[in-house]
Amino acid sequence: MQTTKTLRLDKALCDMGYGTRSEVKKMITQGRVKIDGTTVRSSDQKVDLTASVLSVDGAEVFYNMYEYRMLNKPAGVISATEDPRQKTVLDLVKGSGVRKNLAPVGRLDIDTEGLLLLTNDGTLAHQMLSPKKHVPKTYFVRLDGSVGSEVIRGMEAGMQIDDADGSFTALPAQIQTTDLDTEAYITIYEGKYHQVKRMFAAFGLTVKYLKRMTMGSLALDASLAPGESRLLTSEEINRLKAEVNHEHF
Repeated sequence: MQTTKTLRLDKALCDMGYGTRSEVKKMITQGRVKIDGTTVRSSDQKVDLTASVLSVDGAEVFYNMYEYRMLNKPAGVISATEDPRQKTVLDLVKGSGVRKNLAPVGRLDIDTEGLLLLTNDGTLAHQMLSPKKHVPKTYFVRLDGSVGSEVIRGMEAGMQIDDADGSFTALPAQIQTTDLDTEAYITIYEGKYHQVKRMFAAFGLTVKYLKRMTMGSLALDASLAPGESRLLTSEEINRLKAEVNHEHF
């Protein structure tokens, strides 16, 4: 991953979620921070993060300019960076070693679960959300009725949505049914407001459960429980970047 070269010690630790500037300064003056094994007590000390080993309380600090984190978003949490009343997706990943300037790439409704990418790489986020890119997103959906042939044909042909939330023309979607006729996987190529729910509602079906499984080539790690996250691998990051550099997926 891309790293920076030289930073003030307190800024480097703040960036990586070790506390506020004042909290980090206190940590440094207490002798809890070392550079190359030597205790440092000056918060304005410069540190070369590509050549030196930085540690806090004996644990090495790995500084990354950009962080890419996959979250299995649970229901009841909002896709926002902060909120005075409700728990946000960033509340789930706060902690030492996690960059403080992460933001969700797009959003999932409060009752929707599944894959959400968190990053501070604004260029990648913009490209993944660009309408020109048509990044595919696959959802598992459970409905209050059957996914019949009429629904499948209508969605796979593309459809006009006109409802209380406005109107838009959905690009042709892909539908994969399961053994239960009330469940399916749907792949869409836009990210309109409540799009999956509105598409099924056009056929008189109500979405009872919704979970995002993929976004581009990125697939939800099945080992992540709701609320858990992990860093993307270098392979996952490189694959996403290669994809969004093409005009269409």
